[in-house]
Amino acid sequence: MSKLKAAVSHHERELAELRADHALAVEYLKAAMESLDDPEDRAAGLLALRTIAEAYGGLAAVAAEAGISRESLYRALSPTGNPTLKTLLAVLKTVGMRLSVEPENHAHA
Repeated sequence: MSKLKAAVSHHERELAELRADHALAVEYLKAAMESLDDPEDRAAGLLALRTIAEAYGGLAAVAAEAGISRESLYRALSPTGNPTLKTLLAVLKTVGMRLSVEPENHAHA
């Protein structure tokens, strides 16, 4: 009888990959942050930021380092959350990232 390897959830595997590859984490979050502009898809961006926080120490540890209560961070990064700019910047700084601005693909007159 052969022994099966212990199963690892998709979420745990995703966290491990994001933790191990900072460049991947940056690209993952950049792509997801674009969804914050769309009210219909905002939850995806918040979920991605929550996943990054989980990958970089967990929500409680990130909240503590960012100077935010754990409960506030959980609410802000929930599917219906609405984080303040202060919260967003604090979380990004804690996980070694920062906010930047890029021009849209179309020109404004």
